Amino acid sequence: MNLRPLVMRLHFYVGMFVGPFILVAAITGLLYTITPQLDELLYSDALHAPVGTQRLDLREQVVAAAAAVPDGTVTQIRPPVADDGTTRVTFEAPGVAEDFGRTAFVDPYTGQVKAVLDTYGEWLPVRAWIDALHRNLHLGDVGRIYSELAASWLWVLALSGMAMWVVRRRKRNRMRRTLLPEGSTRGRARIRSWHGSVGLWAAIGMVGLSVTGLTWSQFAGPNVGDLRTALDWTTPSVGQELPSTTAIATVDAAAVGAAADTVLAAARAAGMTDPVAISPASEPGAAWEVAQVKRSWPLKQDAMAIDPTTGAVLDTVRWQDWPLMAQAAEVGISAHMGILFGIGNQLLLVVLALGIICVVSWGYRMWWLRRPTAAGRTAPGGTQRPGAEAIVIVGLVAVLLGLFFPVLGASLVLFLIADCLVQQLRRRTTVDEPVAR
Repeated sequence: MNLRPLVMRLHFYVGMFVGPFILVAAITGLLYTITPQLDELLYSDALHAPVGTQRLDLREQVVAAAAAVPDGTVTQIRPPVADDGTTRVTFEAPGVAEDFGRTAFVDPYTGQVKAVLDTYGEWLPVRAWIDALHRNLHLGDVGRIYSELAASWLWVLALSGMAMWVVRRRKRNRMRRTLLPEGSTRGRARIRSWHGSVGLWAAIGMVGLSVTGLTWSQFAGPNVGDLRTALDWTTPSVGQELPSTTAIATVDAAAVGAAADTVLAAARAAGMTDPVAISPASEPGAAWEVAQVKRSWPLKQDAMAIDPTTGAVLDTVRWQDWPLMAQAAEVGISAHMGILFGIGNQLLLVVLALGIICVVSWGYRMWWLRRPTAAGRTAPGGTQRPGAEAIVIVGLVAVLLGLFFPVLGASLVLFLIADCLVQQLRRRTTVDEPVAR
């Protein structure tokens, strides 16, 4: 079974056609990495307040926030963690984009509303804009295909390139030149050395970005979710059923704020520490949720369901009780977002993004130097024919992958069809060429 030429052409052609998508994803991901610093630079007035002597109750802060968003319904309250932080009160309000909320940033000492911004979860406008650029280029569901194509093929290109590079160097007994680029070579050989060595070091990070990125994808994402559900790898949630039908009037800001004080005090008494987000019940007769929202290491992800009228803790889910794979998924996603290890995580992602940009650019440079403008120049593996077994195996892999990763499977099938047609055309051209006399 001659699989090598097919793998070489797969790596080459997929890199050629998917490379631009990976390049865009790396550049936008690099931009996303610095968003915490951008938030501090652009929204410092909203995020911070002068330190006072006594914080106001949440009731007073929610009332102040509701005055700034008079047509909104409170969906979440985030008390400040730092002494100079502001309280975030998020509302569902008319005119806000889907999945966004309108957030009032309240000085916890004076009740002054420092700013009102439309936010995506905890993300401020610039970070939300850059995130959408990274996910779908602001093209909606159509744009999400670009990121899924990049995430689907990134791990394939990383592993196939790593395999070819290691095999190539092992045959030449060059361990040092496998791990490090060669400085003595020139031209295309030098570029190939950098492409292979940097790609080898970046391969693990590429696979990690690919796997975690697919969890957000349009087509593969739901399949990943179904698999996690089937294997009981999902993130557990607290039960929110109240023992009675007593409910807080969510349209009354003072009542909502008073209930927030009650549930926060109950959570504190039960041992829950900052940072937390308080979520009022979305429907009558349901408990409120208080959840930790620290996604940097060590993670804090405990959650409690609390009766807003009595302060009774009805249910608790601790981070240490999560299924192992649910914890792994949370850790992986936090690392992908650059928040797991703070500035160290950001710097690692910056280096990885720059490495991916360089590897893709070097790949195109190698193609340019070897482009088929002279007789005998073909794509890698172009003159070698893969065995029928190799084509069948890769075809079966494409079908199986297509069931779980539709974009990857469909594009792999298209590659196999195109490769077979090109090879058939090349053989016919070779047979029909007149013999030189």
